[in-house]
Amino acid sequence: MSTFRTHTLDITTGATETVADLTADCEAYLREVAQGADGLLNVFVPHATAGIAILETGAGSDTDLLAALRDLLPADDRWRHRHGSPGHGRDHVLPAIVPPHATLPVLGGSLALGTWQSVCLVDTNRDNPHRTVRLSFLG
Repeated sequence: MSTFRTHTLDITTGATETVADLTADCEAYLREVAQGADGLLNVFVPHATAGIAILETGAGSDTDLLAALRDLLPADDRWRHRHGSPGHGRDHVLPAIVPPHATLPVLGGSLALGTWQSVCLVDTNRDNPHRTVRLSFLG
């Protein structure tokens, strides 16, 4: 028999482009609901301008990701989607590049990530500083 439990995180990203590490929040959630079981953790951000990435943090990769996104999706007036701050249309393209979800293996109640991998919310939208992230465990 499988179990399915879900929880939401309320994240404040502020008024700057952000890569927010959610790994500790994911592990805390799994300690509560997985109870040592194997399964899958789905991480989903129900916003049209944010994504979920698995990457190394703290060694510059998070900053490099934001720089690459600035190069790939410049915040200028080229975008047809034109509300909010200048260049906001690029924020609506972001989830096609950094998907709004990730499904991760859980072994023995813990995330089965690689040594340097972290679960991160990627948010380039300076107009919306509050995000919801949904965590769902399927055991």
